Amino acid sequence: MDSPQRDALKTLQAVESRVLWLSTAIIDQANRVRPNPDGLKVGGHQASSASMVSIMTALWFHHLGAGDRISVKPHASPVLHAINYLLGELDESYLSSLRAFGGLQSYPSRSKDPDPVDYSTGSVGIGATAPIWGAIARRYVDGRFDRVGQGRQFSLLGDAELDEGAIWEAVQDPMVADLGEIVWIVDLNRQSLDRVVPGIAADRLQGMFGAAGWQVLTLKYGRLLNELFARPGGDALRVRLDSMGNPEYQRLLRCAPAELRDRLPGGGSTREPIASLIAELDDSTLYAALRNLGGHDFGALLDAYASIDDTRPTIIFAYTVKGHGLASEGHPQNHSSLLTEGQMRELAARMGTDVDAPWGRFPDGSAEAALCARAAERLRRTPAAGQQAAAVPTDIGRTPSGTGSTQQALGRALLDLTRQAPEAAARIVTVSPDVSSSTNLGGWINKVGIWSASERVDWFADDAETILHWRERPTGQHVELGIAETNLVGLLGELGTTWSRWGQPLLPIGVVYDPFVNRALEPWSFGIYAGGQSILVGTPSGVTLAPEGGAHQSITTPSLGIEQPGCTSYEPAFVLDTEWCLLAALNRLGRPDGESAYLRLSTRPVDQTLAAVPADPVARERRRRQVVAGAYALRRHETPKVTIAAMGALIPEAVAAADRLAALGIGADVVCVTSPDLLFRALQARRGLAEGSHWILDQVFPADRGTPLVTVLDGHPHTLAFLATINNVPATTLGVTKFGQSGTIQDVYRYHGIDTDSIVGAALDLTD
Repeated sequence: MDSPQRDALKTLQAVESRVLWLSTAIIDQANRVRPNPDGLKVGGHQASSASMVSIMTALWFHHLGAGDRISVKPHASPVLHAINYLLGELDESYLSSLRAFGGLQSYPSRSKDPDPVDYSTGSVGIGATAPIWGAIARRYVDGRFDRVGQGRQFSLLGDAELDEGAIWEAVQDPMVADLGEIVWIVDLNRQSLDRVVPGIAADRLQGMFGAAGWQVLTLKYGRLLNELFARPGGDALRVRLDSMGNPEYQRLLRCAPAELRDRLPGGGSTREPIASLIAELDDSTLYAALRNLGGHDFGALLDAYASIDDTRPTIIFAYTVKGHGLASEGHPQNHSSLLTEGQMRELAARMGTDVDAPWGRFPDGSAEAALCARAAERLRRTPAAGQQAAAVPTDIGRTPSGTGSTQQALGRALLDLTRQAPEAAARIVTVSPDVSSSTNLGGWINKVGIWSASERVDWFADDAETILHWRERPTGQHVELGIAETNLVGLLGELGTTWSRWGQPLLPIGVVYDPFVNRALEPWSFGIYAGGQSILVGTPSGVTLAPEGGAHQSITTPSLGIEQPGCTSYEPAFVLDTEWCLLAALNRLGRPDGESAYLRLSTRPVDQTLAAVPADPVARERRRRQVVAGAYALRRHETPKVTIAAMGALIPEAVAAADRLAALGIGADVVCVTSPDLLFRALQARRGLAEGSHWILDQVFPADRGTPLVTVLDGHPHTLAFLATINNVPATTLGVTKFGQSGTIQDVYRYHGIDTDSIVGAALDLTD
């Protein structure tokens, strides 16, 4: 190594030390220095941050370009903030605000942190896979709109995160093997939250990624250890370290030099040559050698970064020590441990910093300050010029007749948009996990084609019996994934951020069987938290999917839709209601004040004349506004004694019950609820507990018609139970509270007590 290289390495090591100090001090300030009036643990992860410092320093201060995007493992957020501070991207005032209200977030947050964060992370596994979906989203935008630049997509993750099922669902998806911009770097510190990971899993993991078509690079040892391996006795030392279990290695990190000299050689034939080799080393060299793993060696790290193959995904297994450089390094319970004041002062002395003035920058004119300035300039990005999506019409203008289902309405509305609003339709991208044909997207797919990074031959194009045409090309607008709901919503989240990442808004719609929305909910929620705006369609839904049996009948999803922040939940009853709700949801995507939506749809054919859509254009528009605001009066009786509020597929039973009650001399209003979510928000606004308007309550549930209430839906009854509090009336709530059965709709509805007889009986009980 020549003198300039040595000087550059020395400068990089100095920056590494400062990053280690700052990240540790950020957590120390939050826990030991900042006042804590409620006495609750603040927390932070000094050890988990320390194991990432070398990896991240080498990336930011040597390797990354402005087009690269990085997902940082949740517990290393202080390292990211320390780096951003040195790059001039974070004001000093924030460094003492980790986990404080309005301060630095517990984990990297794209929407809430004050400094640059490419991907929000937190739920383990989700942040790691996000760059995969970000890569697809970038390629999609490139294929249809302006070029948005190149760059790699990095994921920095802990080895324990590889236990997450979301990781493997993403890795095995067929399109991932072609994403050469994907680079994962695994902080292989061999510890989880509670313990040292007992097995040696690296070889198995390397084989699994290799089998998936990834380039696999392993950084196990650094320069110092590799030099020792070349000496007499070095082969024995390497065999000993390679075969050593993780717990034994971690224990050696906690040994004093004399004890280490006794334990490290082990037993058997390797003991004598290893003992002879390490006898030549002074204590400090022996101490450093044991910790000289590839994930802390800049030579190994920079060589690996330079070896990345851009034709396929890459994973780098970087062996590290959890807590590297701290007093807690290698301790099996160091995951959430905090350095004491004495340990912080010892660290400050070793790093040339000051506990009482912890935020010092490098002096002007120093090599370290110059390195930070060059990195800041290299990484500077031009903010994306925001572009608005074309306006989506509020009403296509058709009035459906005959029978139809809300699921059928989805595909029909998308096709109508290609004719009525082609500019807006060009921004729509649909995604499904191998259920596009069974969720009525076939016509849409035939019209717009399948998205693929490159054009592929459709070998069934000349088959006259093929109805669904699978034309794959970069201009397609439907993305087909394997059967993994986590992948679906992960991609939805990233497609829903293109408006803020690159100024190119998309209108993403994901379609999944409603019973599996629960499986997708956590990552979809996390995507919304990170700023992704999308529409999730759950269909078919409920026990209305009667012959499929209990395993495929959703119960809790209506209430989950209400409870999801950043999302409007709809469950329309008619084809036109579905169209209006979908158009309203599309109009709220791809904008700074935008919001996601969840549509719960059904395969049940319903007589569309029951909707009684007004012919007068003013009355029709009034109906549309009520539909997208949450509810409308479907039937009004001159002298109502009871109100039936029904949702979705149960509207025919509600109408039939009203007719039977009228024959008994009991007038019944029928209210069609399209969004309990929006009705609840209106109720909160009326009570002064939230911002917003409550006009919909006055129009649909006026106080002078506040009669006893029967609510009914194909889902858990508590979803609509709050409606009784609008006018404080007696109520009976009907719905599904137990696992279903196979059968006809009539059989299943009767079993759950949501059939017409049950509604009539509930109304009679309330009015008797």
